[in-house]
Amino acid sequence: MNPLLKFDTYIPDVEAHVIDDEVYLYGSHDKKGGRAFCLEDYVFYHSNVNDLKNFKAEGVSYLRSEDPHGIDKSKPVSYYAPDCVKGNDGNYYLYYCAMGSNTKPFGPISVAKSASPFGPFKYLGDLRYQNGQVVQKFLNNDPTVINDNGKIYVYYGWGLGRDFSSKVFGPLYNFVLSKITGRSVKEIKKTKPSIMDCAFVEINPQDMLTVIEGPFSVLPSKTSAKKGSEFYNHPFYEAPSIRKFNNIYYLIYSSGVNGELAYATSSLPNKDFKYQGVIISSANIGYKNNKIYEDNVSTIHGSVEKIKNEYYVFYHRLTKQSNFERWSYAEKIKMDENGKFIQAEMSTSGIGDYLEKGKVEAVRECALFNENSGYIKQGKLSNSPYVTYDKDEYFITNLTLKSHVRYQYFKVKDLIEISLKIRGIGTGNLILFLNNNKVTSLKLLGSKKWKEYKLEIPSFTSDELRIEFVFDVDKNSRFDFLEFNLK
Repeated sequence: MNPLLKFDTYIPDVEAHVIDDEVYLYGSHDKKGGRAFCLEDYVFYHSNVNDLKNFKAEGVSYLRSEDPHGIDKSKPVSYYAPDCVKGNDGNYYLYYCAMGSNTKPFGPISVAKSASPFGPFKYLGDLRYQNGQVVQKFLNNDPTVINDNGKIYVYYGWGLGRDFSSKVFGPLYNFVLSKITGRSVKEIKKTKPSIMDCAFVEINPQDMLTVIEGPFSVLPSKTSAKKGSEFYNHPFYEAPSIRKFNNIYYLIYSSGVNGELAYATSSLPNKDFKYQGVIISSANIGYKNNKIYEDNVSTIHGSVEKIKNEYYVFYHRLTKQSNFERWSYAEKIKMDENGKFIQAEMSTSGIGDYLEKGKVEAVRECALFNENSGYIKQGKLSNSPYVTYDKDEYFITNLTLKSHVRYQYFKVKDLIEISLKIRGIGTGNLILFLNNNKVTSLKLLGSKKWKEYKLEIPSFTSDELRIEFVFDVDKNSRFDFLEFNLK
């Protein structure tokens, strides 16, 4: 079920790769209770292609202390979004960025090396030109890498997702950007195309560090996309992920539309990418023309991998209304006869089979929203429900007026009862919907301790069951939801 890993494990930015019949998950590592991104050592997970239910780790894959850029202990050092590739020499190379350290913002892209795909990795060096100078053109962030028949390509970048190109906002934009990126206004103006675009470089396969072509732009950000174009409406923001399916290059990226993984394709690795659509939205925006934010959204970063002739999208979602404690998720995704992906829907069942009767933790929801849901900005959306924890107990909190909690998909026969554990303050009604149809409801009464409620229903059978609970509670009422059980 989703999320993929244990509840106390926060691995966002997942790059999934099949290596020798094993699926490896390379990602950042958020700290439980962390106040910044990606504060923990890299820990990578893997599972056999025939068993995608039991991902496990082999200990720490890369110690932060191995990286000389993390020596400044006065600042929190974030180790962002790694990706891994097998070199022509049979070793494995990890590409990543460390920031908030003794380096200036957005740089450099570093490389670590291991004889094993899960490590331990040892620091090798930084991406550099042939003269030894570290690569700093465009904004070094979220590198992704591919070994394309012996050629090594790296894509990276960060694009603010805003259009301040007008005469009014242009000067302010360049000033703010210089402060964010540590680049001078002169350097920002000089970099053409925009410093915010997605960049491409080809790397020498002998040392896996030295640039032999590039960097240059392959995807436009909001600052350089043509107004009115599809890229302008879905511009490159961050989180590139490169794949090659059926001799076509698929460049997946987080767009300027919050919570949206989009993608572009080309027959060439270094140019002519055309926008193709959305792979998944962490608020289900656009899925079957949905326009309601079905979750609080902010960052998203993910990848698509082909596993035993089926495609899967890996991505992350928020917990605690925080950018800094993110869980890993995955869904099956379909590719049509023209090579286009059909936007995937978030689910509880994820990459596994249909779920059956039994206990389900409430935090395994695939849609959690009310009329206040939307973007996560500074601070919290105080009236919106969210996933949280108290020590080792994980639950949904802040279920207020017209809060929706959805779970899908189940395969059940003769379902006659759903029991739930709920606590909170105030009063209201809990309404049950099965496959979008209202079935029954019950009265909620405030309780400091977890209280069991039972929803008795006529015998119900479904091969693709969608369960939705609506907390239609009174004003100033607020409830927590721990788990439910299908009987």
